[in-house]
Amino acid sequence: MRPLGIERLCVFGMPPVEFVNFAAELDCRFIGVALTPMRGYNPHDYPDWSLRDHPGLRRDMTAAMRDRDVAISLCEGFGVGRDIDVGAYAADLDLVRELGCRRVNVVSMDKDFARTADGFAAFAEMAGQREIEVVTEVGPGPIRGLAAAQAAVAHVGRPNFRLLIDTMHLFRLGGTIAEVAALDPALIGYVQLCDAPRLSRFTSYMDEALHERLPPGEGELPLAEFLKHVPPDVVVSVEVPQRSLAEAGLGPRERVAPVVAAARRMLAAVDQGAPPS
Repeated sequence: MRPLGIERLCVFGMPPVEFVNFAAELDCRFIGVALTPMRGYNPHDYPDWSLRDHPGLRRDMTAAMRDRDVAISLCEGFGVGRDIDVGAYAADLDLVRELGCRRVNVVSMDKDFARTADGFAAFAEMAGQREIEVVTEVGPGPIRGLAAAQAAVAHVGRPNFRLLIDTMHLFRLGGTIAEVAALDPALIGYVQLCDAPRLSRFTSYMDEALHERLPPGEGELPLAEFLKHVPPDVVVSVEVPQRSLAEAGLGPRERVAPVVAAARRMLAAVDQGAPPS
């Protein structure tokens, strides 16, 4: 069975230990996290928390992960660009390693590609000193397509720097299956899986990305074709925030369990060479 994870956007700020137990109950061995929650939408009134500021919470989360056989597959919250001191992330990377995580995502909204690529290189070198892999994703900003992503990988030139493929970003920004098929599979380090309509009904791209995506198979993206090109050892993690369902009163399990089930069906069908149901 392919490794399957749940991304933090699915659970809207759920505290870390609760998130670990939640993933285990859905038989998912991986979770994507950050050191602090995304603030601004908290439908279940979760208490504020910080893995950065509270050693006791890190210990509790580590113990829960050990007991429930769950690991952090990705830690987010890192960026490069103008006026960002990459060296300031050293302490956070130490905490990532303390939590047993070996992969972080770094992004940039800096329009200057050269400055972005240099920032990626400096960040990847610092992470490599801690045996942490770095991935960056195709998305709004300077890494807007697979060509730019591959150019960034070439510029960084380090084995611990690869690509995160977020399926909504990839296909909404013009990516094609032909481009994915031409990509060296070894460059794919992580996948965030969701579905979406080809054309958005949202006025804000980021509002949709952060709050309202579709389970695999319920949109119009060529997910099954895409997954055929993903190496079987790469973690595929569902990233399907569903604000509309939360506002309708559905809890995390009611929202996320069907997403996980849909992802499993699609992955199984792809691996068996059959069309997903």
